Amino acid sequence: MIRRTPTGQRLTELILETFRLNGALLSRGDSLVRDIGLTSARWQVLGAIALEGRPLSVAQIARRMGLSRQAVQRVADDLEAAGLTAYRENPDHKRAKLVALTRQGESAFARADARQAAWVNGIGRGLNAARVVDALRLLRLVHESCREGPMRSARDRTDAAQPARTPRNTDPP
Repeated sequence: MIRRTPTGQRLTELILETFRLNGALLSRGDSLVRDIGLTSARWQVLGAIALEGRPLSVAQIARRMGLSRQAVQRVADDLEAAGLTAYRENPDHKRAKLVALTRQGESAFARADARQAAWVNGIGRGLNAARVVDALRLLRLVHESCREGPMRSARDRTDAAQPARTPRNTDPP
């Protein structure tokens, strides 16, 4: 049996906490936008398009959000049926239509975004901004490792993703 290193154990704990956080975020997201006619999944797809500032294909949305194309297709179809998005012709691909926000979709996203801003600002009160940046760097590094494959070590990457004040290869207390 392979034993986890101290860093591997802490990373496992981080992964498990991330799973719990994801569940909590989805639940809270659903609560924030339920009366707007959204779910966290619908909000996430609207957000991918809104943040890009242009219509996207289902595959592009899936890649940006780390979701399966099939899951995004189901949500995109639901959004179209609700009048929040509309399919448009894609000049780059005959069969892969683009998903565009309608005015109603833009309005729903803007309302959801305003609620999220107020909610996240409340959570952020009392948190140290530098520690939040460090956490973001760490999560991005782990995400990159997951995309690259399980055998690539964090040591194989540059120090750019390391927290500025923490020496490299040091386990937390």
